[in-house]
Amino acid sequence: MIRTLYHGSGNIIEKPLFGYGKPYNDYGLGFYCTDSLVMAKEWGVGPGQDGYANCYELDCGTLNILDLNAPEYGILHWLAILLQNREFDIPSGLALDAKEYLLANFSPDYEAYDAIIGYRADDSYFSFAQDFINGTISYRQLNNAMHLGKLGMQFVLKSRTAFDGIRFIGYETADAVEWYAKKMLRDKTARREYFDVERNRRQRGDLYITQIMDEEMRPDDPRLR
Repeated sequence: MIRTLYHGSGNIIEKPLFGYGKPYNDYGLGFYCTDSLVMAKEWGVGPGQDGYANCYELDCGTLNILDLNAPEYGILHWLAILLQNREFDIPSGLALDAKEYLLANFSPDYEAYDAIIGYRADDSYFSFAQDFINGTISYRQLNNAMHLGKLGMQFVLKSRTAFDGIRFIGYETADAVEWYAKKMLRDKTARREYFDVERNRRQRGDLYITQIMDEEMRPDDPRLR
């Protein structure tokens, strides 16, 4: 299956380089793409800095892809990967215990895959995840929060095989005045909806990280579906 992917950047990137980049991104070292041209344009610009949406084709037929949207995975698998790569504020014993529990029980062997499909933890999504491990929001609220602002999914190339198979087919320019404003609006919308709707909206029966740990819940627990 041929998949069209976009990568937002301040540069035109004709050949993504394996082993190059920031190791502390959401899924570790890799080449971060999206199926959405709109998202790539937003990601490619900075304040006062124009960017590019680089366009590629990738033959996924022989690739081993970890799709975190598949039924056997849940939001806690995504969070466990995030905890391994991003720097979280761990202000309490609860947050430290939560981190250790999630890493021990919900960590997929993501480095064994050629590519990963999953949420993108921009600043707003990252704060939602941090609230969860701090016990501020419930499991249900975290799940709902991940859909606020429609920040979309990432497709991340991880292996040399995946890098060897990607083919550059062109680019589109992204004007900073237009696309940075859209980028900020999307993040602001996610945050506003979160604080207005989710953060103060507890429901009877909500699961919090304390209960998940105390009852030693595992990925196959029906309460986590």
